[in-house]
Amino acid sequence: MEVILKKRIDGLGVPGDVLKVADGYARNYLLPKQLAVHATERNRRHLEHQIRVIEQQESKDKEHAQEIAAQIADVTCHLTRRAGENDRLFGSVTPADIVESVRASTNVELDRRVIELAEPIRELGAFTVSVKLHADVTAELRVVVERDE
Repeated sequence: MEVILKKRIDGLGVPGDVLKVADGYARNYLLPKQLAVHATERNRRHLEHQIRVIEQQESKDKEHAQEIAAQIADVTCHLTRRAGENDRLFGSVTPADIVESVRASTNVELDRRVIELAEPIRELGAFTVSVKLHADVTAELRVVVERDE
């Protein structure tokens, strides 16, 4: 089935791409989630207009993400946790903890899903955490975990 993508899908394409995909993938995933439409002539003309609107919105989103990245670039999150011997934490530091620390220090609202941690932080020390704010904008955030006295 030929479809026209309405939104960016990693590994598949960008808005406006005309793709031939499996019928089931189109019917059960792309079309119900409004990620794509059938590739008819009417939809092609309509989507040309939509692409211009989407590109404008995408550029605004990217600019906003760059502003947030500039705000959090110099931020160091200080978190205190109880720790046992060998500097191992009782529990862990999760992305939600990091987001709360950023909110408290800079008043920047982040979603916990933008914090990229391979696994939760389970020991004391300084860590560099990646924050993916946009497909093209990634910021580095310094997290320092200290012992709670």
